[in-house]
Amino acid sequence: MREKVLAKIIERGAYLWGKDASELSADTTFAEVNAKSGHISQITTALEDEFDLEVPYMGFKRCKTLGEAADYVVELMEE
Repeated sequence: MREKVLAKIIERGAYLWGKDASELSADTTFAEVNAKSGHISQITTALEDEFDLEVPYMGFKRCKTLGEAADYVVELMEE
């Protein structure tokens, strides 16, 4: 499931940050792509729509890398 979540984060992030998805990985940090609050909000909304769950903005924002963010969402799914 982590791979599906990570793929969605990368897909949405690539669009928002004007990057090619191949440039982003689990190790990419939000700081590297200069992620703004609006970007985070749009990614969490996309994840909520895709996986039908609530993704708390502040919890997601605390993640340093795209991989950490994916792990965070997977943990929410398992609750």
